[in-house]
Amino acid sequence: MKERYLTNQIQSDLIKKMVFVGGPRQVGKTTLAKELLKAAGGGYLNWDIPAQRQRILKGEWPVGPLWVLDELHKYRLWRNLLKGLYDDKSEAQQILVTGSARLDYYRFSGDSLQGRYHYLRLHPLSLAELKSSSQKTLMDLLRLGGFPEPFLGGSEIAAKRWSREYRSRLIQEDLTPIERVQDIGSLELLSMRLPEIVGSPLSINALREDLQISHKTISRWVAILERLYSIFRIPPLGAPKIRAVKKEQKHYQMDWTLVSTPSFRFENLVACHLLKWVHFEQDCSARDLELRYFRDIDGREVDFVVLENRKPIYLIECKWSDVDVEPPLAYLKAKFPEAKAYQLYAEGKKDYVNNAGIRVCPAANFLAELSA
Repeated sequence: MKERYLTNQIQSDLIKKMVFVGGPRQVGKTTLAKELLKAAGGGYLNWDIPAQRQRILKGEWPVGPLWVLDELHKYRLWRNLLKGLYDDKSEAQQILVTGSARLDYYRFSGDSLQGRYHYLRLHPLSLAELKSSSQKTLMDLLRLGGFPEPFLGGSEIAAKRWSREYRSRLIQEDLTPIERVQDIGSLELLSMRLPEIVGSPLSINALREDLQISHKTISRWVAILERLYSIFRIPPLGAPKIRAVKKEQKHYQMDWTLVSTPSFRFENLVACHLLKWVHFEQDCSARDLELRYFRDIDGREVDFVVLENRKPIYLIECKWSDVDVEPPLAYLKAKFPEAKAYQLYAEGKKDYVNNAGIRVCPAANFLAELSA
């Protein structure tokens, strides 16, 4: 596997502070960290490995300029441990912390680490990172997903087996050490139900009725899956002048191969590419970006809206084939003429801009232009 897109940023940030790298399990965090160790020298300790856990608890740190601490957030006192390490370390010592959860969330209770670290989010592979704008690469990503192991393996059957096992390991190995959930079976049912309703406003009440679980419990479980990078949610655009719906969020899977319907899987892939770019720009350039969608009380809907400083800069609609421009996208473009509007499709070759200034093009052409 070639160098990942966060490598240079991590190396730069380590010079001044600790670096936390979060992201879904098996997205390549450990591989990336070990590649950095080859260049810098140092050692790797994983909380999930009993012998290495004992070394952490005893304070037996590796020799070398870079320490990589993996899955440390599963230790109840990990924040205090890191605070002490950072405050007492030599100026030359670098500390990289990786984990398959939102490390920014799991730092909030206990002693604050504010000002001592930079937080970066590693995402699955994308067209931009693969440096490809080909239709074949897009279709390979749709079939195999963006996680390095199944994508680089190239086998659709192996990818399906990986995806099934991945979901089970996420709950059994990543969730149980850090979250208190008594009814694991029902949580697994929820994780299987969510891919079936990707792209639609997420109704907690409907899930409550389906699973016969309380509203409060369903809400908590959805939040847990989000903290573990299993899913992510995007809120609606809330501009009053377009009578937008303000409450209902949509959700998407980090592993889009779980979504069986091709058009919704494609929409999920685009959502992941956009979120990756938004997170990259937030984490590395401090841009004030948000990923949202548009839906108003008249039923008009546009799949994605990217905001910068609370103003729309991208309006994006996803279609499987190159059909005529959707009226809601034209409506939203008229409301925000300065925003760049795109109608992306999975299959087709047309690439043009219509009279309203909306570009209709293959998704691969647009997604390959994103910087991460």
